[in-house]
Amino acid sequence: MLGEPTAKQLVEAAASFLEKVAAPQLEGHAAFHARVATNVLAIVARELELGPAAAKAETERLAKLLGSEGDLDAMRRALSAKLTAGEMDISTPGLAEHLLATVVDRVRIEQPGYGSMKRV
Repeated sequence: MLGEPTAKQLVEAAASFLEKVAAPQLEGHAAFHARVATNVLAIVARELELGPAAAKAETERLAKLLGSEGDLDAMRRALSAKLTAGEMDISTPGLAEHLLATVVDRVRIEQPGYGSMKRV
């Protein structure tokens, strides 16, 4: 018996339909919007695939950096507050590495073809 398709599989199927069937039949603004929708669905598929591991890694880095645990959004706010208050800066051990890793993970999800990603 076959299981239900995953959310990633459903998103990929919708993106494939838009790209291969619908978009070639469209012109002008409608064709542009179909390309945008295809790109959005590709981002969602990558978020479903890569997002949980990226969030886990970010959470672990923040817990180490801040010296306390919590949910990801709360720890992001805590880091922001410390940066704003001047309690941390780029010389804080581990901060630059954390920021770079976080940005690289986001770019891998949102814009994996970005030119600079080829160097990372």
